[in-house]
Amino acid sequence: MLHNSAPEGLLEVGRIGKPHGVRGDVFLSLTSDLEQRRSVGSELIIVEGGAQRTLTIATVRPQQDRWVVHFEGIDDRNAVEKLTNKYLYAEPIEGAEGLWVHQLIGSDVVDMAGTSWGTCIGVLHNPAHDLLELASGVLVPIPFVESCIDGVTVINPPEGLREALLSDTSNDEE
Repeated sequence: MLHNSAPEGLLEVGRIGKPHGVRGDVFLSLTSDLEQRRSVGSELIIVEGGAQRTLTIATVRPQQDRWVVHFEGIDDRNAVEKLTNKYLYAEPIEGAEGLWVHQLIGSDVVDMAGTSWGTCIGVLHNPAHDLLELASGVLVPIPFVESCIDGVTVINPPEGLREALLSDTSNDEE
């Protein structure tokens, strides 16, 4: 779920994990799939003691579902340990296409026919694909999202999904 205290004008793009080795490398878990967020020279921002600090990626390499990164000027394990679990923020990238969590949350969700499904209150990470969490408790798989523009998220779910999700069979007796 999105961390709620992003500094004004910035997007949450990931989190710093535990150190890797003794020379200042660290694991990153990114919530953004944009290459610009994980390339050499990328500037990511953390908040320390209420102040923003910019970290610049010096080296990066993939490792399983994460990235091993070395930030400029942080060259030992003790220094990088202090960054563990810090959230990473970055400026929005103009013209980048895709769905943005900060735009989905709070949007009105409607299907292609214009039927309201409710308000998106969260985006849950799931191994298969992320899920929109609606205020009603309904979870809508991200692949069904067609667009999110001006506070309206349009979905194109398979026929019968709404009825299946909204039906409560827990009280039925066999």
